[in-house]
Amino acid sequence: MATDIRTSELKEPVDVAEYLFRRLHQVGVRSVHGVPGDYNLVALDYIPKNGLKWVGNVNELNAGYAADGYARVKGIAAIVTTFGVGELSAVNALAGAYSEYVPVVHIVGCPSTAAQKDGLLLHHTLGNGDYSVFANMSRQISCAVSMLNDPYEAATLIDHAIQECYIKSRPVYISLPSDMVTKKIEGARLNAPLNLDFPTNDQDKENYVVDVVMKYLEAAKSPCIVVDACSIRHRALEEVHKLVATSGIPTFVAPMGKGAIDETLPNYGGVYAGDGSNEGVQNYVENSDLVLNIGAIKSDFNTAGFTYRMSQLKSIDFHSYGVYVRYSEYPGVRMNGVLRKVAEKLGKFNVTAPFPKPSNAIPAEEKQDDSGVISHAWLWPRLGQWLREDDVIITETGTSNFGIWETRFPKNVIAISQVLWGSIGYATAACQGAALAARETGKKRTILFTGDGSFQLTAQEVSTMIRNELDPIIFVLCNKGYTIERFIHGWKDAYNDVQEWDYKGIPAAFGCSPEKHQTYRVKSKKEIDDLFNDQTFSDSNKLRFVEIVMDWDDAPRALKSTAAASAKRNEG
Repeated sequence: MATDIRTSELKEPVDVAEYLFRRLHQVGVRSVHGVPGDYNLVALDYIPKNGLKWVGNVNELNAGYAADGYARVKGIAAIVTTFGVGELSAVNALAGAYSEYVPVVHIVGCPSTAAQKDGLLLHHTLGNGDYSVFANMSRQISCAVSMLNDPYEAATLIDHAIQECYIKSRPVYISLPSDMVTKKIEGARLNAPLNLDFPTNDQDKENYVVDVVMKYLEAAKSPCIVVDACSIRHRALEEVHKLVATSGIPTFVAPMGKGAIDETLPNYGGVYAGDGSNEGVQNYVENSDLVLNIGAIKSDFNTAGFTYRMSQLKSIDFHSYGVYVRYSEYPGVRMNGVLRKVAEKLGKFNVTAPFPKPSNAIPAEEKQDDSGVISHAWLWPRLGQWLREDDVIITETGTSNFGIWETRFPKNVIAISQVLWGSIGYATAACQGAALAARETGKKRTILFTGDGSFQLTAQEVSTMIRNELDPIIFVLCNKGYTIERFIHGWKDAYNDVQEWDYKGIPAAFGCSPEKHQTYRVKSKKEIDDLFNDQTFSDSNKLRFVEIVMDWDDAPRALKSTAAASAKRNEG
């Protein structure tokens, strides 16, 4: 009776699951990834009722990768798995999202609260009555964990988790027991949107930091800007763009920062990654008298094996959690406000020293090569000539990830890669989520570059693309195995080989009708030129699948140097 009285006191009673999915809709989610399981089935009924689309992935790992890709385009994503077996399959993908600051809401359908309280010996458990063990695992890769075991706390816990996910740009974990799905809670809260604004800086502190930054900028003769991934993840791109475009200061991107700025700007200078930098970039950046590092993640692959050489005495670092000016730390002063004010105060900077001007010109030695063999040195600049404004491009860990450093993008390109976590197979599944998000936001082309070895890990996700009538352009680099691993260790060893597949036969094998896909196999530079010049390929609304045949022992220059550094480090 007590429960009925409390329910009757609700102004606008809604079910817990309805509240959850309406909140997700309010923050921009339109599609929910995942795999059905008996503990989440009733909750899944609420997805279409609340304006959301159920994607339906082939497995939970792929669903996690896809949610990651979706979030990088839309700003936030959601995945639903089932208790134990389902959620653990997604853990690798969600750990990657945590590592790389990607906001994904992970909803886990769990056994009823009564079953958990009684410690029943249910399927999908460890058989020991411990129902908290899997949530505890996910606590290490979540910025918030909300256990919806009590209807009177559910709305607060849901709101908190989604806010934390968005503001901290990391995954959160929501446990939804099967008997909680239909419990009534106060829906009136839904009339007030969640506050997703970043906490504002203390203005006195912010103004002080701005003055300190301006002092060093005004004294600098040859400053430069290096933009990295956290400027994207922590939503500082508007401020970054204003600073870059207004000041005219030579600006470079780290590999994880590809796509962060408009690469058509006249002061864009290319990719800085230590020894793996674009031509002329390393020398310019490392000899600048002041480097503004914005959102830096100085991981091994993002720095070509820790080969960057920037003195902290000549650096100012901007982050979501603080600003570092040389050896002085200013914690709690978020970069967004500081960058905005610096751009306003600085205005146009008088740049006198010449700096690198990257282009998509084919290298001279490649022009002289008449073999016709597709090389990495030729492919990636040629790709840049074919890309268009607003493209979404995903590159897999390995040759593609390093090759794209040599591609200068048109405006508004979204670049997706997993440089830090580096889980092979990520890109194919992420492509599904990115293509879905691209369709929702009106972007026409989603393009995937992946190696044959990586593709084999998550190839089933092409089935999900077909099921959801997505039309990405998929390029598989066919070079007979794990090229990046070969360059690290095991040059000709069997563990770096893969079985050769009929890759372009995949769409048909997964049930895609002939009129809805196009397949190609290209083995020469001329064949790629012809393909890129073919409007029926470039403008098609069909799924396009391309095999690019390359030599097994070729790789981008930056990959070779990074792999050598990695091999040396592995030796101890």
